[in-house]
Amino acid sequence: MSESTAPSTRDAPLPAISMQALARGSGWRASEVVCRQGPQDRSFEERHGDVCIGLVLAGSFQYRGSQGSALLYPGALLLGNAGQCFECGHQHGTGDRCLALHFDAEYFAEITASAAGSSRTRLSTPMLPALRRLAAPLAQVQHHLHAGDAVAAETSAVHLAEVVVGVVSGRPASASTPSARDQQRISAVLRHIEEHAHDALDLDQLASLACMSKYHFLRTFQRTLGLTPHQMLIGLRLRRAAHALRQGRASVAQVALDAGFGDLSTFNAAFRATFGRTPGEFRRCG
Repeated sequence: MSESTAPSTRDAPLPAISMQALARGSGWRASEVVCRQGPQDRSFEERHGDVCIGLVLAGSFQYRGSQGSALLYPGALLLGNAGQCFECGHQHGTGDRCLALHFDAEYFAEITASAAGSSRTRLSTPMLPALRRLAAPLAQVQHHLHAGDAVAAETSAVHLAEVVVGVVSGRPASASTPSARDQQRISAVLRHIEEHAHDALDLDQLASLACMSKYHFLRTFQRTLGLTPHQMLIGLRLRRAAHALRQGRASVAQVALDAGFGDLSTFNAAFRATFGRTPGEFRRCG
């Protein structure tokens, strides 16, 4: 979809399709797509530039591609393979809104190799219904994108892709044990996270330190430690903040900043969820 320049007239009609970038990183991106087409508009052929997993947030439309045709509705997932041509139509109503996740072919091949046992696995159906199994992973992606945390959003987007591939292929993800060499690499990353916990986390940098591809790093880290790099970092920051609250006199805002939290409301919410009290209550009850 191409970008267009906004008309100068205040009452000019809105574009039929608009996209808002939400997050992006090497090999993936997320955006919100709003379509205002209706029964009066003719459908036209488009092409998926990369692998697409799209959550329908509102509205309904007809989707047709090489895998078949489907009626998309809120909660359903649109599935598209890289290079695949498709058409969308709104024969029965006007407009829809979707959350679109895109993965480049190489990144998605790593995901399918783990989740389906083959890097050549393609999405063989045009849609997945609003399955209960997909509800929690979808909610996680939406939450992290809304919070503006690109690292957590990418981690949850990859997990959702694994679940989608597992559903489509009918095969659960591999549960192989990390090798001693991989555990050694993860240990080196752990030390780096400890030393730089107050800095912004960069998955590409951490994967490079581990001498792994980004997807292999995420998968190996979680299988080795039982939590994601983002969860590891947040837990470390919160424990350090709790210690600072008990031992020092710095303001809650300063404690949050020193621990690596750039947003006080995010810090307060995470602290309460972990310790069962607000930072101020935690300090007073010390």
